[in-house]
Amino acid sequence: MKLDDSYPFYLANCPESPNTDLEVTDKYTGEVATRVPLASPEDIDRAIASAVGATKPMRELAPYERQAVLNHCVARFEQRYDELAMSLCIEAGKPIKDARGEVNRLIDTFRIAAEESVRITGEVLNLEISPRARGYHGMVKPVPIGPCSFISPFNFPLNLAAHKIAPAIAAGCPFILKPASLTPVGALLIGQVLAETDLPAGAFSILPCRRDGADLFTTDERLKLLSFTGSPEVGWKLKQRAGKKPVILELGGNAAVVVDEDADLQDAVERILIGAFYQSGQSCIGVQRILVHAAVIDAFRELLVDATRQLKMGDPKLEETFIGPMITADEAERLESWIAQAVEAGGNLLCGGKREGAMLEATLLESVPSHLDICAEEAFGPVAVLSQFDDFDQALAMVNDSQFGLQAGIFTRDWVKVQRAWDELEVGGVVIGDIPSWRVDNMPYGGVKESGLGREGVRYAIAHMSEPRLLVMRTPPGEK
Repeated sequence: MKLDDSYPFYLANCPESPNTDLEVTDKYTGEVATRVPLASPEDIDRAIASAVGATKPMRELAPYERQAVLNHCVARFEQRYDELAMSLCIEAGKPIKDARGEVNRLIDTFRIAAEESVRITGEVLNLEISPRARGYHGMVKPVPIGPCSFISPFNFPLNLAAHKIAPAIAAGCPFILKPASLTPVGALLIGQVLAETDLPAGAFSILPCRRDGADLFTTDERLKLLSFTGSPEVGWKLKQRAGKKPVILELGGNAAVVVDEDADLQDAVERILIGAFYQSGQSCIGVQRILVHAAVIDAFRELLVDATRQLKMGDPKLEETFIGPMITADEAERLESWIAQAVEAGGNLLCGGKREGAMLEATLLESVPSHLDICAEEAFGPVAVLSQFDDFDQALAMVNDSQFGLQAGIFTRDWVKVQRAWDELEVGGVVIGDIPSWRVDNMPYGGVKESGLGREGVRYAIAHMSEPRLLVMRTPPGEK
């Protein structure tokens, strides 16, 4: 199975192919796999105008009509399952098993949104809180915020686009989406399916474009919300330029996992292996820092190094492949230099570290100074650093010693320590008995500090895409 020779973009629900200027490569072979058009600033302006025109029709869609659109998408994604998985494998270099997992999450996200679309409710308020409010009653309903702007990253081309698109449809908001230029095909396949539905004209546009054209996605005042997933450097700059519109930022991390002395070490190793190295570590909640109690670190190290050395690296289209290419050779070269920097500073290279093109071996380091890039920044690749702690409070302090705060994982059986971790860790989510990389698509997901602001997860995204509208009613005293 291979990609089509070209794919259109979608402007106001309709496929258009004004050019084939963007080459999309097979990230393993480096060969051009397909071509897609790049949207001009004029195309983006037309898309925004169309979204504005679709605001009222989208708002007036009945919940069951929104649900029907989302259910159609679920059915079609299931029918096109293998095609969607292979598109990820080719354009993102994602091992085929991981690609299938992402298609499953795409389906889950749209299914959850279909369920939520018919249970978006308001509340009745008791306003009689003092004598002056006697006879007053209130009700609040959520109202769609209006046209939304979405920018999605390369590492989950389907599911991270879905986490913006599906809640927008459920909430009744038209949208424009800019997919990552390195991996646009997944979003365009979602566009193909959306184009089959009865969404109002102008309800959606999916437009690959260069950064100069993408400026409108951020600055145009006709857009009422910006949701960005990507690097902190870019995300915070976009927020500064977004004007009055609310901004949701899902940025990066250098997630830590704590392995306490009472943990099942074999279980922890099996889960951490996935957290650190699945899809070549290119996940913002990938395990980057592994903190292990001194009483068990020797046994843990031996198990983890042995398991890491057995991971198969190669063609992501093969079933046995666990480590595929990073998104570009430049990114692999960057991370290779970080590894070399760590070794030069006294870090111990336990395994891996070799690079060939975009392929970088699964790499474990130990005893690396915490201020170095490989510890302090987001690696976003198949590298993890092992460190030791002596007591649990020290471990929590080590987790918090980061500019990021997305999720953390804790392997412990001690409920008191669980509660303390939940209270003390400066992160958006604490995962007990598992890795910080664990996520399902109905939970609130997002971080603090440099990791962003706001939350994704379907119900929480719908809340961001809605505004509360209050109705106050006064009953005159003589009419009671």
